[in-house]
Amino acid sequence: MISKRIEQIAFSSTVKVNQKARELRAQGVDILDLSAGEPDFNTPEYIKLAAKQAIDNDFTRYTAVAGLPEVRQVIADYLRTSYRIDYSIDEIIISNGVKHALYNLFMALLDPGDEVIIPAPYWVSYPEQVKLAGGIPVFVDTDESKDFLLTPENLESAITAGSKALVLCNPSNPTGTMYEEEQLRPLAEICVRHNIMIISDEIYSRLVYNGHHFISIAALSDRIKKYSVVLNGVSKTFAMTGWRIGFAAGPRDLIAAMGKVQSHNSSNSCTVSQMATKTALSQESKELSEMCLHFENRGKYLMERLAEMPGIECVRPMGGFSAFPKVRAWFGKQVDRNTIENSMQFVEFLIEKARVAVVPGDAFGKDGYIRISFATSMDVIERAMDRMAQALKELN
Repeated sequence: MISKRIEQIAFSSTVKVNQKARELRAQGVDILDLSAGEPDFNTPEYIKLAAKQAIDNDFTRYTAVAGLPEVRQVIADYLRTSYRIDYSIDEIIISNGVKHALYNLFMALLDPGDEVIIPAPYWVSYPEQVKLAGGIPVFVDTDESKDFLLTPENLESAITAGSKALVLCNPSNPTGTMYEEEQLRPLAEICVRHNIMIISDEIYSRLVYNGHHFISIAALSDRIKKYSVVLNGVSKTFAMTGWRIGFAAGPRDLIAAMGKVQSHNSSNSCTVSQMATKTALSQESKELSEMCLHFENRGKYLMERLAEMPGIECVRPMGGFSAFPKVRAWFGKQVDRNTIENSMQFVEFLIEKARVAVVPGDAFGKDGYIRISFATSMDVIERAMDRMAQALKELN
């Protein structure tokens, strides 16, 4: 009874591991969860107050499918101020999170058989959404010696007559590494030359540290902007994951096509959440800079602890709140007469022996690695690293 289209789609491994951790905790097992990509901070009070005021003012009815014009204007102002990109409100659509915006984009952009170039490691939903839209994900492996960043040479080698789009996650989930201007520009020029749309997922762009500076690929030139769709939202930067607001900015005709898709799958995003977003994007607060500082300190501590563990190597994150350590050196080791042969088995070992939940690298197209989220308290990270270090001693 299930369609072939759905049968080829895999469940999200990040959600699966997080659900396993929740189930074990519900059973009374002391699990330390480093799998979830969700800030542990509460939504700032001034944002919650804006939502309460919207409810009190009965601002709870349908809006335009693309979102309230005044909220899209605030998004346009935010993109201009924060990223130096100019968009009009009819070049912006508000969706139920960036994942929803991406789905609408792939549905609006792809015809059956169109190819989408996806550097690996990648966020787990990119290839599945491409397949749902009838497209073909084309994976390009990246090298940790180059911070897992796509090179112009690798991009050129992946392009065919069927290439329709390139997906970049910047800063990256899962690696935390980031493209800077000198790395972005040649990739953008290649895409423009081959008439390839650039899909730039910038959800972590305000969570950048260690002295790095983020630049949006659409800000490089007006010509490159015409070939770019920028995706962003409020879930990570403003600790608003459950509010479900993401947005896309790009060429007017493509944004209108995304609106057509959205009109049939969800209509507008939550009105109350839109009003909270309007306040979030139009006001700066100390909570946001403090949150970013916490992530920077946690990431630094995590790297120090991982460096002390034999057989573990990790590229330093530049943004976001995840790290992608290499654990391949532990493959072939045994515990309880069972041999660890892949990243999923390594993750199962950590859950069973260390009571620590992380995500296997094969979920991101890169076996031999694991993703560790440091979007949790320093206390949890410290205890998790203690447990992980102790559990590794049991492998032989």
